[in-house]
Amino acid sequence: MNTNSVDFFRNIQFEKKEAQLVIVAWKLKTPGNVGQVIRLAHNVGAQKVFFVDNGMKKRTSEIKKTAGFSFDQMDWEVVNEEKWIEVIPDGFSIVGVETAEEASNIFITKLPEKAVLLVGSEDKGIPEETLDKCSLKVYIPMLGGCKSLNVSHAVSVAAFEWLRQIYF
Repeated sequence: MNTNSVDFFRNIQFEKKEAQLVIVAWKLKTPGNVGQVIRLAHNVGAQKVFFVDNGMKKRTSEIKKTAGFSFDQMDWEVVNEEKWIEVIPDGFSIVGVETAEEASNIFITKLPEKAVLLVGSEDKGIPEETLDKCSLKVYIPMLGGCKSLNVSHAVSVAAFEWLRQIYF
């Protein structure tokens, strides 16, 4: 029998921890991806989402459609490329989710309790000079024939792996 997900999760308790998650998405182009990242951040209890973009002019209706009620309930904002590093809270480690040479497998890498998950744009990923600001770089292993993920899927895998490591 299917249950209402709100009712189902109402009875599940999580241990209170000091761990916190922030998501930074670099110059996303697709409004649907923006909305999906907002919703995902709300799902995993992220503290904040920052969208790095110099003049983000996305269709709000499409973002709202995919974000659902998280659009108004999740704390998110757009920051410009020159200032994004200044909005990272003190004590957080930046984790670049990218297929970079020095990246390690996310499933065997210990993720920090206070983490910023940084994901790149749909077509160009994270720029090299931005990736250099990361204290840790991880990749998501892919066994199938397709070796790329939609950015909203990649941040979902990374966020839920962080959640698994911290809480389970």
